[in-house]
Amino acid sequence: MYMLEHNSDVWSPHLIQDIMRTEKVQRHFTKRLCGFRNFCYADRLAKLDLPSLELRRLQLDLIYCYKIVFGLVKLNSADFF
Repeated sequence: MYMLEHNSDVWSPHLIQDIMRTEKVQRHFTKRLCGFRNFCYADRLAKLDLPSLELRRLQLDLIYCYKIVFGLVKLNSADFF
């Protein structure tokens, strides 16, 4: 999961087709876990206590915005807001 969200604050897919392709990786991985084949994707995520990759990217984007606003990264917030 972490490999798919690496640098998501720099690269974050915004096209539906790119989001679906990225999410497909986690969908296929969780389906191959022992005992999870017959569950739908949402149920697999719930049983594994995992958020969707789209939700993780949103969380990471919000965290990065927080860091920009409060000067925790070396960027000028006036360039963004």
